[in-house]
Amino acid sequence: MGTHVIKMPDIGEGIAQVELVEWYVKVGDVVGEDQVVADVMTDKATVEIPSPVHGTVIALGGQPGEVMAVGSELIRIEVQGSGNHVDAPMPQGQADAQPTQAATRASQATHTADSLGSHSGDGSRAAHAAPNAVSSSAVANPETTAIAGSSAGAAAAHGQPVVSGAAGHANDSSPGAATATTAASRHAAAPVVPRQASDKPLASPAVRKRALDAGIELRYVHGSGPAGRILHEDLDAFLQAPQRSDALAPSHGQSGQPRRTDSEQIPVIGLRRKIAQRMQDAKRRVAHFSYVEEIDMTQLEALRQQLNRQHGEQRGKLTLLPFLVRALVVALRDFPQINATYDDEAHVITRHGAVHVGIATQGANGLMVPVLRHAEAASLWRNASEISRLAQAARSNKAAREELSGSTITLTSLGALGGIASTPVVNTPEVAIIGVNRMVERPMVVNGQIVIRKMMNLSSSFDHRVVDGMDAALFIQAVRGLLEQPACLFVE
Repeated sequence: MGTHVIKMPDIGEGIAQVELVEWYVKVGDVVGEDQVVADVMTDKATVEIPSPVHGTVIALGGQPGEVMAVGSELIRIEVQGSGNHVDAPMPQGQADAQPTQAATRASQATHTADSLGSHSGDGSRAAHAAPNAVSSSAVANPETTAIAGSSAGAAAAHGQPVVSGAAGHANDSSPGAATATTAASRHAAAPVVPRQASDKPLASPAVRKRALDAGIELRYVHGSGPAGRILHEDLDAFLQAPQRSDALAPSHGQSGQPRRTDSEQIPVIGLRRKIAQRMQDAKRRVAHFSYVEEIDMTQLEALRQQLNRQHGEQRGKLTLLPFLVRALVVALRDFPQINATYDDEAHVITRHGAVHVGIATQGANGLMVPVLRHAEAASLWRNASEISRLAQAARSNKAAREELSGSTITLTSLGALGGIASTPVVNTPEVAIIGVNRMVERPMVVNGQIVIRKMMNLSSSFDHRVVDGMDAALFIQAVRGLLEQPACLFVE
């Protein structure tokens, strides 16, 4: 048998590091040739890493979220034959030392257990010294725990006190245990007489913090200290006593739900990390300027529904997005400074003739921006079909790298959840992003009459370093005029 090592591949474009996103195999799995073993992510796309060989996984080179250098070891697979990797032989001195070290650890574990066994018959010394000794030995060497457990069993057979290393307390024959048991019995026997809501129980800050973490209301705890002060021993007794419904009943005005102290940590890796980095970079570098305009979509919506009735079955259904793309294409003819990218390190603005529209798409793993290329040269239905294809590819993580870069302006929409207004973040190095909000019917005054119209807001953001406020407002007004008079969208 041999070992085949798969190294992190060179994905191109001068990329020196990639992020390991997800493993599809684990140690011990049998993989086949061309089977995908992992996903890695660059700044632009997620890339699948297949196995070129058939074999058994024996080692993984990293954890999800880890940034790995190109050329570093990704995975080891045991294969038939010699493989492509030979492990360096272990030096003879080091190989001989390993059995000796193992024997030494076993001897130390046995000695520790014997010491604990001899102390267990020493009354109070066993009750105080042995718990710590067992606990620290168990952490240092797991073998000691089993040996110490055997010693404790033998001590119990001879009627000697038994020390529990897991709990860290002596048995009932020790003075400490007797005190705790007596306190618990007193708590269980005594009726629970809660203090009034206005009565503040006496307790130290440490006791209050501990009670809060444990979800205990101090007004139900009997205080044995001076003037009824609640001590740590009283909390111990309350926790050991049988729980009673009257002691745990919520006070007036509470929800009746138990207090929760659990929490969950979620590592930010993969696409979420890339989104966070890009958003942070955009807010740090771009001087955002936002502009919101209200648009009457009544005529455009009537046109869309009519086109779908006439041509939907043959050409496909039209959403609002291809009409918005068309409005951007027409308006950008008069505002080339909006269809631009800004290199703020070289201080160079590039105005683009081609309109490559980024379509912000929400997937299961986060936000992606596939690019509708050359929107200026495609028909309404061609753009609609391409938008649908790109959105599906992005949501299923099938979009190619070249489909996720190169946009010159971005269009983002939350659809029915679009709200009244938003402040989208510019997709650097672009200088403009157009946000589409929810369309709703509202009463409007038209020619002195109150009528019901379909209204929608456009919420847009611009890089104020490149786009002046006046130009941004005029551009959105031009888009508004095209959408409110949809016949103008198709005038060449």
